[in-house]
Amino acid sequence: MGRAKDIIVKVIPARVANEFVKKNHYSGKVTPNSKLHFGAFLDGKLHGVLSFGSPLDKSKVLGLVEKTLWNEMLELNRMAFDDYLPKYSESRCLSICFKLIKKNASHIKWILSFSDGVLCGDGTIYRASGFHLTQINDKTENWELPNKQVVQACTLRQSGYTRWLSPFISKQKFDEIRNGSTSSKRIMEYIGAKKLNGTQLRYIYLIDKTCKITVPILPFSKIDEMGAGMYKGERVSIQERRQQHADEALPAVRLASSQEEGFDSTHPLK
Repeated sequence: MGRAKDIIVKVIPARVANEFVKKNHYSGKVTPNSKLHFGAFLDGKLHGVLSFGSPLDKSKVLGLVEKTLWNEMLELNRMAFDDYLPKYSESRCLSICFKLIKKNASHIKWILSFSDGVLCGDGTIYRASGFHLTQINDKTENWELPNKQVVQACTLRQSGYTRWLSPFISKQKFDEIRNGSTSSKRIMEYIGAKKLNGTQLRYIYLIDKTCKITVPILPFSKIDEMGAGMYKGERVSIQERRQQHADEALPAVRLASSQEEGFDSTHPLK
């Protein structure tokens, strides 16, 4: 665990959390739905943020866990860490957050989170933190705007004309091209955006272990079976990651890894 055990996790104001997320999260954006923010402190300074809130469309996900009431789940909307934090910091902070939620908000039964292979990865940290894999969607759409910013197609469909589009198309032209449709394709083609195909994986963490997940729980090996392993848009298998970490390890650890123990096969790629 090393210095990760010295990390202090506590609730912080949204203003502080959002400023950190904008600077350190791969998307550069905050989620308006986030209402509960935890800060990860080491050596007296903020080096990580975990933000929780309601899903964009809660009615579509409540049924993932049996008999879930409206206020009994949260989505992990954002998780951002800088390079100062040591190895295992992410899983350590998640563990503390769940304990704090269980102690101070006992009505919260489970946590939902998604991992996007194009924008970040396939959920290495979630697998190392006790989440269940419940869906692999290999037909996701992201669009790279002319300024290189990447936006999810579902965000564009739900948000309509946004600040992301304003530099490239007027509201009048947007309405003219869309013509009542919810599809983002025609708009993206008009402004010269590039379509990025990838995978999105859905993970569930049960704070209340008596709860029952209503959808199939997939083995992590399914990621490789479907060719869904990704890191920042590049296809990569879990086995390739294991080999990479074995090659980078010290000789003693390399020997142990050849015996399938002594190293963390889900260590996050930074």
